Amino acid sequence: EVQLVESGGGLVQPGGSLRLSCATSGFDFSTYAVSWVRQAPGEGLEWVSTVRRGGQLTYYADSVKGRFSISRDDAKATMYLQLNSLKAGDTAMYYCAKASAVSWADFEYWGQGIRVTVSS
Repeated sequence: EVQLVESGGGLVQPGGSLRLSCATSGFDFSTYAVSWVRQAPGEGLEWVSTVRRGGQLTYYADSVKGRFSISRDDAKATMYLQLNSLKAGDTAMYYCAKASAVSWADFEYWGQGIRVTVSS
């Protein structure tokens, strides 16, 4: 059974930092791209970032470029999202997602989500 479990969310002040983790099981983590997607209150899903297999290729939404950093540890079957210089607009539920074998942009499995709230 494929499982993705996010952790590390919480309440942080504007300008602060958080590190999200996504622990996975049930598939060969090292052979798939994995991504972060978020959903702000009352809004639709927004793709945030992707790390391809091997970890060399990473992609970011313009809204987070230069502030967020994605990484993966294949030995631990875990990926991370470092969130720096947080803004109120980053408040959202953050989901990790596993890509399908067809495309890194095709999200096949999702975690349950973790809440990030940026507020003073």
